[in-house]
Order: sequence, then structure tokens, then C-alpha cells
Amino acid sequence: EVDDIQVKENLTVETMPLRIEDREVKRLRNKEIETVKVIWGGPAGENATWALESKMRESYPELFSGNFRGQKFF
Repeated sequence: EVDDIQVKENLTVETMPLRIEDREVKRLRNKEIETVKVIWGGPAGENATWALESKMRESYPELFSGNFRGQKFF
């Protein structure tokens, strides 16, 4: 069985976030940085990365709306 994989001109494959797995606040001297652990899905399977919560909220607001499958609430 062959998967239908869409490869872009620059030879990259697009992945989509599946869910937010965890949330962490890193404290620096006078600053707090909010990050979330994102589970990504694509042709190669699932993988996880940490990303800035503000950027993920801006790019993928559905992950935080409560209407997205697989989401944990924070």
C-alpha cells in the first residue's frame, strides 16, 4: 500500500499539529516564557517538539479552543 505524500518544491513535507501534550513556564531573571509540547503528525508518524505558546495560539488557535480532537486543556 502506498501513502499519498505531498512533497513541496523545496523537498519538505508538511506536518500538522495533532494535540497539545504538555505546558511549561520557563522562568528567566525577569521574564517568564510559556511553552507547549506539540504532537505533530505527518507521513513519518508522530513526533513532539516544544514551541512558544503564543506562536502556537496565533498559528493554530483551534488547538486551544476545546473543539480540537486529542487536545488536553490547560
